[in-house]
Amino acid sequence: MKIYKTTAGIVVDKENNYFLLTNRNWDEFINREHLYNHILTDLQERRDVSVIHLMTELQVLAPISSQEVWAAGVTYLRSREARMEESKDAGGGDFYAKVYEAERPELFFKSVASKVVGTGGAVRIRKDSAWNVPEPELTLFIASKGTIEGYTIGNDMSSRDIEGENPLYLPQAKVYDGAAALGPCLYIPPQPIDPDTGIHLQIKRSGTVVFSGDVSINRIKRNFQELVMYLCKETSFPQGVFLMTGTGIVPPDDFTLQSADEISITIDGIGTLINNVQ
Repeated sequence: MKIYKTTAGIVVDKENNYFLLTNRNWDEFINREHLYNHILTDLQERRDVSVIHLMTELQVLAPISSQEVWAAGVTYLRSREARMEESKDAGGGDFYAKVYEAERPELFFKSVASKVVGTGGAVRIRKDSAWNVPEPELTLFIASKGTIEGYTIGNDMSSRDIEGENPLYLPQAKVYDGAAALGPCLYIPPQPIDPDTGIHLQIKRSGTVVFSGDVSINRIKRNFQELVMYLCKETSFPQGVFLMTGTGIVPPDDFTLQSADEISITIDGIGTLINNVQ
């Protein structure tokens, strides 16, 4: 099933049947162990639940309230290769090769909730950067007890030239206004997501496709439980946390985003996250 945060309340999509839950706190609603079963119980009890036929009149928001967003880096071979190439002149390429093989993953803070945009929102490219790309990523929702309860689509906007200049510039390349998007929903399956799930990226410029790419999440080197274990080892998240799991789709080195580009990220079973570039 899928749950949407909207201006009217929480909408649950169960097999294309839509249920509106009003007077529910988003943080409390999603931050529950065995979330799928809890939502089934909510629908059966029909507490402040009403059936709706269409969502077209509801504004869909990013599926986040007070959670932090973190990200994992260099989890796909394609990402390792791209990071090594962009940072070779600065002598930082070996760092990415080593972290790809290391026991400890690369994890970094990405965004506070107030800086995250949802589907239909605008993402940004830095004014002091000349090489910018979207990074389409399967994103985990992890409850405060450290359990993976759902999945969404993440766009980890990145300034490749800033990161490539020096690995210590990673926060400036990754963390700025409009650098993170999540949505359109939180996908809550009864079992872990299928490893053959595909991620699809398409970038349009003036209506013309200028880049597209695909990858399956089975290409990721690290399993999700491993990433969660390291993330939650010494850090608590009282309302849960979102973790972007890395990208396996990187445009060629001569590509950079431009203002007004349209970025569409589709993940099988979840939906499509669409953002325009400012």
